[in-house]
Amino acid sequence: MPDFELIREKATLMRRDIVEMIAEARSGHPGGSLSAADIVAVLYFGGLLRHDPADPNWPERDRFVLSKGHAAPVLYAALAEAGYFGRDHLKTLRKLGSMLQGHPDSKKTPGVEVSTGSLGQGLSISCGLAAGLGSKPDDDRTVFCLMGDGELQEGQVWEAAMFASHHALENLVAIVDENGLQIDGACTEVMCLGHVAQKFIAFGWHAIEVDGHDISALCDALAAARAHEGGPAVVVAHTVKGKGVSFMEGNAGWHGKAPSAEETAQALSELSITEGSAS
Repeated sequence: MPDFELIREKATLMRRDIVEMIAEARSGHPGGSLSAADIVAVLYFGGLLRHDPADPNWPERDRFVLSKGHAAPVLYAALAEAGYFGRDHLKTLRKLGSMLQGHPDSKKTPGVEVSTGSLGQGLSISCGLAAGLGSKPDDDRTVFCLMGDGELQEGQVWEAAMFASHHALENLVAIVDENGLQIDGACTEVMCLGHVAQKFIAFGWHAIEVDGHDISALCDALAAARAHEGGPAVVVAHTVKGKGVSFMEGNAGWHGKAPSAEETAQALSELSITEGSAS
């Protein structure tokens, strides 16, 4: 049984790190990083993702692909909290020579499986990884791919969705951080996709919808998706952009903007560990 309180605490710590590192860098993407914090915390600290910080290249590990690569701060926060590298590195986000660049770099950062950032490509990459891993009998290693709802407007995503269904990639779990906003505003106004879960079902996927800030529900949904047999599964997580920081929540303007010193102080005061979880 996952320790829900521990996961909530990790998610709050990650949100604090996200705010602080972006403030220090004076650039970055807080909105989509904060919306995904509970999802990533469940994966890394809820026993859903098999990984070993002491051996990032452990052959038996699962794979995590952050397709929405601009949300790198949420991944870096999780990796630091898990022990892949020292927390002092977080202060170097986006700085010259840092191993923590604005988008994940698998050649520089321990724990990063794939260099991502060109939106829409992550699911295709994940299909290749899943197909390769699944070629071995009785291999239960799973590939988790976290996407944003804005990038679902890319045609390549649906080509990958068809591929995954056609080849019955049951070791592939896609996760959609459906926060409803992208850099240009509401996703429904930029390019309305309709009902995301139903669309994946139409492409032959098993789909699960969940409150993306309910730790217990997320644990159940991701476990069920991993256990699904016969084809790929997607977890559509309904989230709030900027979750945990009142003035960022549901505000597309915080897609890619660093907080001021005053805003940082307010955000950190709202993300207090002693007050419980950020969810």
